[in-house]
Amino acid sequence: MTPPNGAPDGPFVARLRDQGLAPWAVHASRSRGRRRPEPPAPTRSEFQRDRDRIVHCSAFRRLVYKTQVFLNHEGDLFRTRLTHSLEVAQLARSMAHSLGLNEDLVEAIALAHDLGHTPFGHAGQDALDACMAGQGGFEHNLQSLRVVDALEQRYPEWDGLNLCLETREGILKRCPLPLAQAWERDEPGGPGRRFVQGLQPSLEAQLTNLADEIAYNAHDVDDGVRSGLLSVEMLREVPLFERFHQETLAAHPALAGTAQRRLLAEIIRRMLSAQVYDVIDATAVRLAHHRPEDAEAARTLPPLVGFSEGMKASSAALKRFLFRALYRHPRVMANTDAGKRVITELFAIYRDRDAEWPEEFRQRGSRLRGLADYIAGMTDRFALREHQRLTGQRLFAD
Repeated sequence: MTPPNGAPDGPFVARLRDQGLAPWAVHASRSRGRRRPEPPAPTRSEFQRDRDRIVHCSAFRRLVYKTQVFLNHEGDLFRTRLTHSLEVAQLARSMAHSLGLNEDLVEAIALAHDLGHTPFGHAGQDALDACMAGQGGFEHNLQSLRVVDALEQRYPEWDGLNLCLETREGILKRCPLPLAQAWERDEPGGPGRRFVQGLQPSLEAQLTNLADEIAYNAHDVDDGVRSGLLSVEMLREVPLFERFHQETLAAHPALAGTAQRRLLAEIIRRMLSAQVYDVIDATAVRLAHHRPEDAEAARTLPPLVGFSEGMKASSAALKRFLFRALYRHPRVMANTDAGKRVITELFAIYRDRDAEWPEEFRQRGSRLRGLADYIAGMTDRFALREHQRLTGQRLFAD
């Protein structure tokens, strides 16, 4: 199908991509736009364009060396922030397609949602937040938006990636009301608006948030067993896991022997499928009940994307198990403590010795905010190299 004049046309492409979307989906042809207006791309919708900008940015590439749970040096097959983001995008697109939501938008949000994460996962965030006490703190979700709005430097006319408002708003899961109010004064109708007005995220953002949860629960089970910190037998105390353990062995009794890798993979596959189908079915019921007339109307309703009550309880039980048995495992906590130490000591050294960190970051408004930007943008291994260079200490063996 080609545009009426026989040549590619941006608005036409956007309308073509909108075909098949539900009324309550975000339509690219109705996007609320970018902070800096740009002519449409001839062959891509606005959200496809956002996705491509995210994939090609430096912060996205750095995610390959940022911790999810296990540090990069612990093994080549553990998830990183990059592989996690790809898994979230895949799950989100699959569910969006079945629900008639905008797949391009959920993919863009999913690929960008962790761009602001520090080295060493949540431990790094906690350490940097403590370092920035009295300076506005640090929160990786807010930092992800800062990355795409200001820190990426790829275009001659502006800082940041100049993403669509719908993508930027989807990246921002949470925001303190005073900050949202300040943003709304500076950018009326921008990403702070929904927090000021008490609106829900778009259905696409709601879906991506849930895909994030589904993805990390599943891959943390996989990585936990691969690390030796968890076992299939330990996981059988989790009702959701045990349900699919029994189902898998009933279908494939030969897996009861030595094929533990195949057994685990099949259990996780069935767990993922069950959760995805549950979200689709439960969300479809809520949508049929409320029937929002468009994407904006959906934001005035209670959250519509989610598990059924039964699956919500099962997922919560799995999370509690992982928190107790994996995230608080002594080996993980030892690495967590070491990661916090790296961030804290780097911050103190850089704060007192300007010559040790790039001048360009010191010139971005607040000096300490620029320092937080610099440290947050590091990969795990660069942070470790810098820490060793500046302190002479080597905290992790290769």
